[in-house]
Amino acid sequence: MTSTTAGEIYYDPYDFDIDADPYPVWKRMRDESPLYYNEKYDFWALSRFDDVERCSIDWRTYRSGRGSVLEIIKQGAEIPPGSILFEDPPTHDVHRSLLSRIFTPRRIAELEPKVRAFCASSLDPLVGSGGFDFIADLGAQMPMRTIGMLLGIPEQDQEAIRDRIDAGLRLEDGAPPEVATVSSGGDDVFGDYLDWRKQHPSDDLMTELITAEFEDHTGVRRTLSREEILGYVGLLAGAGNETTTRLIGWTGKVLAENPDQRAKVVADRSLVPRAIEELLRYEAPSPVQARWVQEDVEHHGQKIEAGSVMVLLTAAGNRDERHFPDPDRFDVERDIDHHLSFGYGIHFCLGASLARLEGRIALEEVLNRFPEWDVDWSRAEQAHTSTVRGWEQLPVVVG
Repeated sequence: MTSTTAGEIYYDPYDFDIDADPYPVWKRMRDESPLYYNEKYDFWALSRFDDVERCSIDWRTYRSGRGSVLEIIKQGAEIPPGSILFEDPPTHDVHRSLLSRIFTPRRIAELEPKVRAFCASSLDPLVGSGGFDFIADLGAQMPMRTIGMLLGIPEQDQEAIRDRIDAGLRLEDGAPPEVATVSSGGDDVFGDYLDWRKQHPSDDLMTELITAEFEDHTGVRRTLSREEILGYVGLLAGAGNETTTRLIGWTGKVLAENPDQRAKVVADRSLVPRAIEELLRYEAPSPVQARWVQEDVEHHGQKIEAGSVMVLLTAAGNRDERHFPDPDRFDVERDIDHHLSFGYGIHFCLGASLARLEGRIALEEVLNRFPEWDVDWSRAEQAHTSTVRGWEQLPVVVG
């Protein structure tokens, strides 16, 4: 176990003990070592809000083209086309623009009744049972169902796909995972659906990816290649599933630990969107990002050489008292100008509005049936990955 309460500061993104509650060490980093260096894994880290935000915006210096995950950058993993999280302009701009054209507010809004109906059908049988699991009964199901609705993947296959994505993200304690290449989703997961949809077009996002025409960064007008489509689909399925699952889990935990705040939302449902925004700030589902440093820079009087890796601790920035008053207090009435949980700059999360919609609906439907609950800590289990932070199991007891 690594001590973070006294002596020299040590932050390790692969240490389960730190990951269980990283906020004490992140506070020490903000106060004592706002530019931190980890010798073991050879990376720098920034933890203050302003530093993280500034680097997120400056894509010319802090590059994503080698990956935005520490181990992917350090191991030089191959990045497939279409992975916009792992791209820099001009390629990134072309791919993001294309996805923005088809991942529209109208399409997301159309999902609301379907998502609400799924939540209702999941929660209704649990009324009177004495409890449920925020992950197993809702968080692990609803996000993949939603992405499946967008992509046109049959419902009976969505859970198996989610389980394969989850398995690929898990960490062994104390070591980074080996990454030979970044998965794009792959023929073994989505290839059959892609081939079938080419022959049977429909009103779904996969069909639009197949048929969309665009001008690429070389000036050639074309449609997406098979590999690019699989990259898009893999990104949507992975990022859209994992982060929202963690958001729903944190909703269960944080509101159980703050019953006074939960009572405010029960009494005034107009607070639900603000509660979701505060949850995103308070417990960022994706707390750590990484960037390749393209040119020499300086932070807090220290030169950082080109070729270094900079870790941006977005969740630490969200608890920075320099930006948020009393940041360790969960407050559903807090005024938030913006937080860092969806990133910032050109890589701001395209699925932010979808995640907010899913989080809002999940909380509303839970409160409609279970206005109070307590976590069953004897059976709760935290998940550990290098990209998202949250719960594997979060069973609760209801009256």
